Amino acid sequence: MKWTVSDIDMYEKEKQYIDTALLPLIQLTLSNATKTAVAGGELVQLLASEVERQLKGRLFLLPPFTYFLTETKEECVKRLNVWTDELKKSGMAHVFYLTSDRMWNETELGGKLFVLPSIPLEHMDEVYQQQMVREQTSKLLSSFISHWT
Repeated sequence: MKWTVSDIDMYEKEKQYIDTALLPLIQLTLSNATKTAVAGGELVQLLASEVERQLKGRLFLLPPFTYFLTETKEECVKRLNVWTDELKKSGMAHVFYLTSDRMWNETELGGKLFVLPSIPLEHMDEVYQQQMVREQTSKLLSSFISHWT
């Protein structure tokens, strides 16, 4: 499910079956690293949407947790853990984070971290792009399912 009105209606009816929150972690910057940050965020959001599509009814895709490149890691970890605590209080037994930023360290977080390779999509052939998305989605699905068991 996504953060949309129609999906919220379904969530409220079926919330006992939806125990996993997927939270994309997206870095923001308007410095020299803008293009890299945007490319990483684009890939994360693309894969998060595809995972949500395949796991609809078990997983809730939330709006991205965004943070500025200028924020300290400690600030980001503290804010993210507040989000995680709120999600767990709301009934989410599993919180999965999806990012392409290697700054994150799972030992500091209250959920399961999945770090994607930073692959720029802008110059990639569309057929290869689709193949790469399928492969990465398949890996994520396997990881999510193994984490549930």
